[in-house]
Amino acid sequence: MTRPVALYLQDAHPVGESIEHVRYAEAKGFEAVWQADCRLVRDAVVPMAAFAACTEQIRIGSGVVDCWTRNPARLAATFSTLDDLAPGRIILGLGAWWDPLAARVGVSRDRPLKAVREIVTACRALLNDETVTFDGEFVQLDGAELDYVQQERRPKDVPIYIGATGMRMMALTGEIADGVVFNYLVSPQYNQRAMEALAEGAARAGRGVDDLDRPQLVVCSVASSDSEEDRRAALDGARMLVTQYLGQQPHIMKASGVPKSLLDEVGSVLTWPATHEQVTAASKLVPDEIVQMLCAAGTAEECRDKVRHYIDNGCTTPVLYPLGPDPRVMIDAFADWD
Repeated sequence: MTRPVALYLQDAHPVGESIEHVRYAEAKGFEAVWQADCRLVRDAVVPMAAFAACTEQIRIGSGVVDCWTRNPARLAATFSTLDDLAPGRIILGLGAWWDPLAARVGVSRDRPLKAVREIVTACRALLNDETVTFDGEFVQLDGAELDYVQQERRPKDVPIYIGATGMRMMALTGEIADGVVFNYLVSPQYNQRAMEALAEGAARAGRGVDDLDRPQLVVCSVASSDSEEDRRAALDGARMLVTQYLGQQPHIMKASGVPKSLLDEVGSVLTWPATHEQVTAASKLVPDEIVQMLCAAGTAEECRDKVRHYIDNGCTTPVLYPLGPDPRVMIDAFADWD
């Protein structure tokens, strides 16, 4: 039996090339593509619309858009429009963003749990074709609705997933969301704690953890052959990404059990934003065991084995982030896998 698998894209390829990668993944049986709202480089919505227009069956999710920079009514209208383009194939993945990026653009991530709860509640009601009045701390709506004039009114089939990392956000996700987007660059042991938090939140809503979909982003650096040279190249490619996250998003790395001494050492080398030279220098501090703890990296079989570990620890669908110049190498490695 073939396991479900999905593709994850950021900004490494021009949008036109990304469309071709998505179409290739769809032809190979991938069930979904998730597009990142990537730093301040690439907006998620434009490529999502392109993917929706150029495919027939694959589901398309935001992985994830932040909850601060789009008014919840506009957020609902945007994803309603995407559903018009690809009915029943759109997923709204929402997250609380991260610092220092948020602070650098004037966003204070104050009380993110409260903000996410209010925004999810409001967006869901609007997408359900309800008229919404909401007087919250972060959301104020006065009789707002998706006021269709030229089209038939209908509830939109757009599930809402939360990209959670911390355990309190994970519990909130279990309580209010349709699914969770587990983060990448975390260890399978991290997943075990996350599943406990999800179950705690789900119980508050009178349901179980298996009532939530649980796709997981997985960095995947597949060697182009089984040779040791290509294997080392795949590991080194993953090491560069791991190094960047060790220095710039240490909250994710800490949650996965990366030693504080390594985080401090890498952080002393990297600035924000980091230069390629800084990442290259800091990467020499990161051992293979840390790379393979956090990523699927190496030969195709090593990568498949690592992804199976995530599935064994709560992931329902691996969402594979391909490193390397040709994503088709990774897509082929996971087509028809079991």
